[in-house]
Parts: sequence; structure tokens; C-alpha cells
Amino acid sequence: MKFEDFSLSKETLKSISIMGYEEPTPIQVSAIPMVMGGADLVGQARQEQRKTAAFGIPIVELHRKGKNPFAIILEPTRELAVQVAQEMIKIGAKKKYRRTTGLRRHVHRYPDKGLEKRCGCCCGYPGRVIDHIKRKTLLLSDIKIVVLDEADEMLDMGFIEDIESILKTTPPERQTLLFSATMPQPIMNIAKRYMRNPEKIRINTKDLVVHKSNRFSMRCGTRTR
Repeated sequence: MKFEDFSLSKETLKSISIMGYEEPTPIQVSAIPMVMGGADLVGQARQEQRKTAAFGIPIVELHRKGKNPFAIILEPTRELAVQVAQEMIKIGAKKKYRRTTGLRRHVHRYPDKGLEKRCGCCCGYPGRVIDHIKRKTLLLSDIKIVVLDEADEMLDMGFIEDIESILKTTPPERQTLLFSATMPQPIMNIAKRYMRNPEKIRINTKDLVVHKSNRFSMRCGTRTR
């Protein structure tokens, strides 16, 4: 399969070509059309599967200009948030796409300017996002897509309450995408509580499973019923 098969804009195709993406990885093959179609998604895959492009390409393609951020991406660490923000900027470089920002300490540098005025997509770790929300420098009232990336790592770092607090701040009709290398029970509980009949993808080195069900049993080579 090729990226051209996703019916992406010529601007995005040019950007990912410049980035050196030749053909999509398994997680991209399954996730991109699902996200483009508006589905909530639970994806189980390791980091080397290039998950950022699996949600980053659809966010850039679906983005619509507005006063406040269109999408927010939660990462377990500040460093990962900055890396993802940088990759998002590259993916959207050829489109008229408002800047993606990594939420670091901008709140202290720009105390009177809400970040919602300067970006279409925000990337941050939960603690920093909560900080911005409390200071009213980040408004999530117009969020269309929320990405919970490396969800199991955020769980291990004690961010579960912050994640739920952030999700409650976003519109209930938002599209929610969750990616995790493992699926412990607290992660499955978040999916059940805050996602709408999500599509499920599980990928490892040998096989790919895609299915849709209200159950969260994910077994390689089988389809839940």
C-alpha cells in the first residue's frame, strides 16, 4: 500500500515525502483511514511503528481553522511532547496549517496571551496541560480530536487522574484516539468511559488485528464477537 491510496492532499503527500516516508507502516495502514473517517480508535503498537504519523497525518488533513485549538496530543513526558510537536509541524509544513506547539513553559513566557491564539494543535504532558487550563492560557472548548499517546506510560507515571480531568474539559462529541504498547485495566476503563464504540487495532511484529466491538479483549489472530 502507498500513502497515495489514502486520498491525502498533495501538500501532505509532499511533506511526508520530504520526511522520507516511502510507504506506510502497519499501524498507519489501519489507523489513517479510520481516523479520517471520524472513528474513535484504540491502537496497540510499539514505538517503532511510527504512531505519530498514524494520527498526525489525519489531524493535519482534517484540521479546520478556528479561534481555539483543533486537536490536543497528550504524551507522558515533556521531551516526547516536543518531539511529536516537531513532527506534526513537518507533516503540516506544506498546508495552510496553524502551528503546532509543545506545551513547555510558554505559560510563564506569555502570561497574557492564550496559547489558543497561536496554534491549531497542542502537544503536552498531562501536568503541563492542567497547568495551562488552570491559568486559562489554553482553552479546549473547540477540540475536535484528542490523542492519548503512550497511554500505559502516562498511567505508570501517575497521570490517570489528570488525563480524566483533561478529557472532561473537552467537548463530549470529540474524536478520541488512544495508543498504547500494553492495555492494562485502567487504560481499558478510560476507553470504555470516554470513547464511543472505538475501532481497535493490535499490531506486533508478525500480525495485525483490526476489529470493532464494545468489548476490549484483544487477542492476536482472533476477532472478538
